Amino acid sequence: MSEKVIMKGNEALAEAAIRAGCKCFFGYPITPQTEVAAYMAKRMPKVGGVYLQAESEIAAINMIYGAAASGARCMTSSSSPGISLKAEGISYICGADLPAVIVNMTRGGPGLGGIQPAQSDYYQATRGLGHGDARLLVFAPASIQEMCDLMTTAFDLADKYRMPAMILGDGAIGQMMEPVILPEPATRTIDKPWAATGTELKRAHNIVNSLYLQPDQLEDNVRARFERYVQIEATEPRCEEYLADDADILITAYGISSRIVKSAIKKARAEGIKAGLLRPITLWPFPKAVLKKHAAHAKAFLDVELNMGQMIDDVRMAIEYARPVEFAGRTGGIIITPDEILAKLREMEAK
Repeated sequence: MSEKVIMKGNEALAEAAIRAGCKCFFGYPITPQTEVAAYMAKRMPKVGGVYLQAESEIAAINMIYGAAASGARCMTSSSSPGISLKAEGISYICGADLPAVIVNMTRGGPGLGGIQPAQSDYYQATRGLGHGDARLLVFAPASIQEMCDLMTTAFDLADKYRMPAMILGDGAIGQMMEPVILPEPATRTIDKPWAATGTELKRAHNIVNSLYLQPDQLEDNVRARFERYVQIEATEPRCEEYLADDADILITAYGISSRIVKSAIKKARAEGIKAGLLRPITLWPFPKAVLKKHAAHAKAFLDVELNMGQMIDDVRMAIEYARPVEFAGRTGGIIITPDEILAKLREMEAK
């Protein structure tokens, strides 16, 4: 097993991507994820990969389109407004059924906002980034170690289902330093018979395309894509359950917020308030079944996010509105404290 090393989150995820087999990185600097690109600039040439700083976020995502079409494992990273600029290209990648990994280290918004951590891109990530009927696999790591581990998963599932995957982090996870065991380098090769790699007259031409002028053909393609989505929703949801089995109040939180929630839960339990945590690791597919299971015994839910309450709709739908769902959060780059969450738990317990 590899030894633990202390690394900054952005650099650790970049190294994890290389070890997962990423061969092409195209990006553009924006705080708080610029270290990803800086690390890739140093490492990719040493491992036989390609690093290119594009002239814009729009150029970078279209370079990803081309590299993915050739069958290469490729990645781009950015932060909130940069991801917005990539949205059209991401939709093209979805429409062409291409695998790629996109990293968003979220900052406060809207607009240029601020460079502090936030979770205000939940809607953007989970509601089909870009135009048209499409989905992304969305992973929300809560630690640098988990971010590294999920990088291999993101590449593997993107290849398996031929669709883009997003690592949705935030400025705190990207900038903090923690001990991490880096994954072993990927050794297996993945056959991609659909890739545009040249035929040498040995097979029919592969055409990578998202333009279908005949409505019935486009509808058939979209329906086939949604059949894959149904399979993903049945098999790929991931969720952490923390002191949830006997909880009267279940807190839903993801990413950096979930770490703060755990501190609040420990304080609440010391006061006799039976609180627990359900942490979606996949924001899409959302772990509906786990939340619905625990709704059978919980009295109420509390959604905690660093935004104005974006995941709360998914929580309510997952439990089929069977329990009240309240919200606690901060926005604008302000991180909620354990005491603020505890105060909300006391208020809910008293009802």
